[in-house]
Amino acid sequence: MIQTDILIIGAGPTGLFTVFEAGLLKLKCHILDALPQPGGQLAELYPKKPIFDIPGFPEVLAGDLVNNLMEQIKQFQPGFTLGERAETIDKQEDGTFIVTSDKGTQIHANSVAIAGGLGSFEPRKPLIENLDFYEDKGVDYFIRDPEKFRNKKVVIAGGGDSALDWSIYLSNIASEVTLVHRRNEFRGALDSVEKVQELKNLGKIRLITPAEVIDLKGEQRLEGVVLEEDGATRTIATDYLIPLFGLTPKLGPIANWGLEIEKNAIKVDNTLDYQTNIPGIYAIGDVNTYPGKLKLILCGFHEATLMCQSVYQRMNPGKKYVLKYTTVSGIDGFDGSRKEAEKAVVKSIS
Repeated sequence: MIQTDILIIGAGPTGLFTVFEAGLLKLKCHILDALPQPGGQLAELYPKKPIFDIPGFPEVLAGDLVNNLMEQIKQFQPGFTLGERAETIDKQEDGTFIVTSDKGTQIHANSVAIAGGLGSFEPRKPLIENLDFYEDKGVDYFIRDPEKFRNKKVVIAGGGDSALDWSIYLSNIASEVTLVHRRNEFRGALDSVEKVQELKNLGKIRLITPAEVIDLKGEQRLEGVVLEEDGATRTIATDYLIPLFGLTPKLGPIANWGLEIEKNAIKVDNTLDYQTNIPGIYAIGDVNTYPGKLKLILCGFHEATLMCQSVYQRMNPGKKYVLKYTTVSGIDGFDGSRKEAEKAVVKSIS
């Protein structure tokens, strides 16, 4: 069983920044997220989209912001359980919690911070009658290990950043990459569209637009996809179909934890620490609601900061915390174990 001070459910920007604020207080964090990589919707939906309202950054790409946050928290060595969804929560007699994922991973934490953005993400699935039969038998909605597709025929369906980026990436791994989109225009970044066009001209990507996948073929597993193009149909042999039509946010099992819910968001007390109606469970970022709530990343950062202060008091009742500024103390002034942790990493490598 994983032991931690704060279990953060959600690896989006608010969840990641929570690790930094907790680290300043010498609180250990573990992050649980249903997506296969950190970053939440920033990494999954629009990694190349510029963001303009992050203090100190006139403009920063969403993917770069995630990378910067990961670099910022690296010194505090958070744990990660990715590709698993928080399923159940059990409050212990001492007020701590055990959260179990949909894959059976158990995490024991003093406090739980729900930072799930708009909720857990589920893939938007195409309306294909026999789709369920081929799931995990040639139909994948996420790419967790690109090596899985080495020397295989892959069809990617979609017109956003994810479809473009993975088509580009897999063009150097798969034996054949076909990108299918129902329109001639793409929603992704212009440089990605240009790169796909360049790879098409080089014969490394087959681009079929406008077209849709309407049926799947294969007795035991996927062997081909049926396309509708200009009113006619044709079948393409393939080993994998990867539909990348975005993600649908849902609270998921968290909605059954006894939390007070309002319009698919978790109600919190914003007068103090963003705690829910269950002591020890907090909700920060876009997943929460309170009077005057603004769904902005910078608001999530603020909420994470106050939440960590509350967890510190919860774990150290009666102990006075003296606020320090990183401009004066630096990071080492908050976490004296940083240098020892770095030494341990160097020693383990050598």
